[in-house]
Amino acid sequence: MSDKSTELHAPFGTILGYAPGGVAIYSSDYSSVNREEFPDDAAFRNYLNSEYMGYKWQCVEFARRFLYLNYGVVFTDVGMAYEIFALRFLRQVVNDDILPLQAFANGSQRAPVPGSLLIWDEGGEFNRTGHVAIITQVCHTRVRIVEQNVIHSALPTGQQWTRELPLENRDGHYYLHDTFDDTTLLGWMIQTSDTQYSLPAPQTDTRLLGIHSASIPQQGQFDGQWLDTTDPVESAYVQANGHTINANPCHYYTISESAEQALIQATNEVHLMYLHATDKVMKDDNLLALFDIPKVLWPRLRLSWQQRRHHMITGRLDFCMDERGLKVYEYNADSASCHTEAGLILEKWARQGGISGGDNPGEHLLDALAATWKHSQARPFVHLLQDDDVEENYHTLFMQRALTKAGFDSKILRGLGELQWSATGQLIDGDGREVNCVWKTWAWETALDQLRAESEGEPAALSIRTGHPQHNVRLMDVLLRPEVLVFEPLWTAIPSNKAILPILWSLFPHHRYLLNADFALNDELINSGYAVKPIAGRCGSNIGLVQQSEVLDETSGKFSHQTNIYQQLWCLPKVDNRYIQVCTFTTGGHYGGACLRTDPTLVIKKESDIDPLRILEDAQFLNR
Repeated sequence: MSDKSTELHAPFGTILGYAPGGVAIYSSDYSSVNREEFPDDAAFRNYLNSEYMGYKWQCVEFARRFLYLNYGVVFTDVGMAYEIFALRFLRQVVNDDILPLQAFANGSQRAPVPGSLLIWDEGGEFNRTGHVAIITQVCHTRVRIVEQNVIHSALPTGQQWTRELPLENRDGHYYLHDTFDDTTLLGWMIQTSDTQYSLPAPQTDTRLLGIHSASIPQQGQFDGQWLDTTDPVESAYVQANGHTINANPCHYYTISESAEQALIQATNEVHLMYLHATDKVMKDDNLLALFDIPKVLWPRLRLSWQQRRHHMITGRLDFCMDERGLKVYEYNADSASCHTEAGLILEKWARQGGISGGDNPGEHLLDALAATWKHSQARPFVHLLQDDDVEENYHTLFMQRALTKAGFDSKILRGLGELQWSATGQLIDGDGREVNCVWKTWAWETALDQLRAESEGEPAALSIRTGHPQHNVRLMDVLLRPEVLVFEPLWTAIPSNKAILPILWSLFPHHRYLLNADFALNDELINSGYAVKPIAGRCGSNIGLVQQSEVLDETSGKFSHQTNIYQQLWCLPKVDNRYIQVCTFTTGGHYGGACLRTDPTLVIKKESDIDPLRILEDAQFLNR
């Protein structure tokens, strides 16, 4: 842009006009951004009714906001606009139903219709990012579109479109031509189940889904104290682990950019599939009974889902990724960990090791957590409730850093000993501050175990203590008090429970990301081999891997009394004598980053390593 044209731009955030439905179109002239008003990444994120729209005021944000306001649907998060063309579903906001979305190439026999998403490839005017617009009117020889981040000056009064594009019908094939001569229109997308003339979902080159081993020269860079012990989070990490990340500090792994894109798409889609399955469970007593949750809690559980389904801060999905594709094992939606390593420690490792190539997939995790907290329903003061555990110390401090970055005040409570009852029966901390908003490291299952112990027969209500000075405060007395807002919400006990896995399979049979799962062994599972998993087990405990009646691996633990489910055997890839699991984080229901867990055995456990991971460009990855 020339200086003269830039002078005509309206300042960032100025309303330039309105699209059909009264959807505002904003100027995205980033050269005029007020850095005091937008000091960091979180300030640029736009939300409507706790629903993430995108970054102000980019084309993706506008397209999602237009669909949300006019049709009550949104597409899942993407890194770049051109990636939308690979999506094949929309989410209906009111009930989290997944709706089919079809892509039609520019030149398709299926004509665009009003409401279609129009997608550009990256390059030219839309270098690196691509572009997305909404088609609002289809005429015989042209279409009208609305968009953001192309025009930066006001529209004529009453005009509800930004550009007109020529439409050509050539022997029954429809072609749209851009007003820029250096761009490529990929095509349009329509919410429909009719797949005639539609494009299949793109497939990633299987070679790009592998995981490679790498190392840096050993020059003594990790011999000393390379973490900053004056930093509270790093100091707590050192107290738990020393100045180490694994047995071989100069060793790391790499994946391709295409693999990261596949992980982003899988994470966002699988999260929605889990929400869809959770909704089915909440509506069916027979399904809910499979989760072994005390019946006295069911009304509270359903109320949590009804009122707080979009209040989830973060979770972790565990994937197997290799040349066979991507398969999800389970969702730690309740009390996920590994954030500190992915979001802080491994970046410090890369700097200490002198790695300049590749990207860190956890680099933006702290910012993503802060943005999610900032747009959450949390109260101004948050108590962070953790067990007295060295690993939980640094995990909790890292989450406190995200809360501080988001503008919240907070206090960490290690154990429950400081909690007590006030004279009026309120729950207070040692400073006399009322406890009414809590983030926790404890799994909901721990509180449920306490509840089960006191729910003999069918009690009239939850057996929560409400203010007896002679009684100590139990975990269930905190988490199940009606006035305490808990993160993660109670409903996350459902997607975290492995009883959800057979239900997912029944709702999405043979889905490319899912493994066959059932509550009982069937012929398919016996033939494929299977994993035996307790429904509320954690940390890889009490897992059995069986193939052709042979036990490949088995772990012990405290969950042997639980009901088991059986999941199709899909073993982790082995690279340099380590079995590798890819973990992705959700923040506010969207991909927030990734890390690796590795182990010499087939089952990833609490003590398994978290190894460094770098993202390489596809060509560089294949040439290594």
